[in-house]
Amino acid sequence: MLDVLAVASEMHPLVKTGGLADVVGALPAALAPYGVRVTTILPGYPAVLAALAGTRTVARYPDLFGGPARVLRAKLGEAALLVLDAPLHFQRDGGIYGDTTGREWPDNWRRFAALSSVAADIAGGAIKGYAPDIVHAHDWQAALTHAYVRHGRRADLPTVTTIHNLAFQGRFDAGIFPALGLPGGAFATEGVEYYGGVGYLKAGLYYADAITTVSPAYADEILTPTHGMGLDGLLAARRGRLHGILNGIDTAEWDSTTDPHVPVHYGPRGLAERRRNRRAVEKRFGIAPSDGPLFAVVSRLTWQKGMDILADEIDGLVAMGGRLAVLGSGDRGIEAAMLDAAARHRGRVGVLTGFDESLSHLVQAGADAILIPSRFEPCGLTQLYALRYGCIPVVAHTGGLGDTVIDANQAALAAGVATGVVHDPGTREALHSGIHRTIALYRQRETWATMQRAGMRADFSWRQSAARYAALYHSLLQERTPA
Repeated sequence: MLDVLAVASEMHPLVKTGGLADVVGALPAALAPYGVRVTTILPGYPAVLAALAGTRTVARYPDLFGGPARVLRAKLGEAALLVLDAPLHFQRDGGIYGDTTGREWPDNWRRFAALSSVAADIAGGAIKGYAPDIVHAHDWQAALTHAYVRHGRRADLPTVTTIHNLAFQGRFDAGIFPALGLPGGAFATEGVEYYGGVGYLKAGLYYADAITTVSPAYADEILTPTHGMGLDGLLAARRGRLHGILNGIDTAEWDSTTDPHVPVHYGPRGLAERRRNRRAVEKRFGIAPSDGPLFAVVSRLTWQKGMDILADEIDGLVAMGGRLAVLGSGDRGIEAAMLDAAARHRGRVGVLTGFDESLSHLVQAGADAILIPSRFEPCGLTQLYALRYGCIPVVAHTGGLGDTVIDANQAALAAGVATGVVHDPGTREALHSGIHRTIALYRQRETWATMQRAGMRADFSWRQSAARYAALYHSLLQERTPA
């Protein structure tokens, strides 16, 4: 077996704010058939500690960035876990990245430096009998691990950094550098320095032996100034180490024939049953039954996701005969705009702020189409869940959305392979056109059902993607093996 130490700030079902948690949670089981054993180290948030039983202490730190800490070994089903129980850093009320008002914790630099330094210490042999072959860090919260590895006891250990969203980089003032415990030479362009400060993700990209993104298209997009977020130069220089590996989904959890969150189960041959789930969605969102299509949103309500564009287009959607159910939270201005639209269009638009995992399953199983007008999208899992459940994705042509949804153009419709509607990103006019096309397709009942079945039969499991990760790990080990 090849042993991988995964480092992450989230993992489904223990703690989740987005798709990162789903990926980290799914990879251990997905990689096992390929001879890869994953141990994941997570912060000891209250929710994580409360969910685990039978833990045992395998390492102690009397003073970890200002407070005592210990590492607990645990299991989540068959998945091996290490949990950094550091009360000063992780035992607090509010969200995992910020307080109850949404403001980021001012000591996030210290909290995730603690996680990264301990992960590197474990990779270097801090736990007796455990010596991983690869260290795989996810996003900026874990990316500093690779700086500690390169300046630690096993400096030649192969490392991988996965970018789930380049917009979140972990940039901090240069004044924190002395407290990180890295050698002085690490504060350089060839190190952790980034525009005069410290860049956690930048460090992970610089030090990693391989960089992955969560879709092939996003790997190309981030090489451009438009999507590179200031890191396009570094990424272009490391292009030969950059790999786009499409995310998968947990097809056991997302299965319309067995889903416990869905009142009526169905498969590709039982699409008529979806109507009963649609009625359940309508009731939850206060939407009146109608012959028009029921559109849905399950998303963070942010600029990146294009939710401001959708808020401006809701009147147009309703005028065209559509209805809309919105589940999500985020930017307060966008939330307010969505709620205002619901007030204007009672019985046609329903909005529930916050996030409810169970309800998200019901929405996918009952809505006719899901709107994802993102300005950029590294991969996106929502459209994959929608395809799996016969909910037609209406998506902007960017990142993983374009990689996974086949537009209902004339050729794709004629071949019976179309799975959704793809429109240009970034404008209300493009979204309006996408919604108009969707409503026209909805009225063609056989065409619509063919699209639903094509999406439901597509393979978006982790099988192919896990094989690519396993191959990447083995190639990195071969690089380190003397000829």
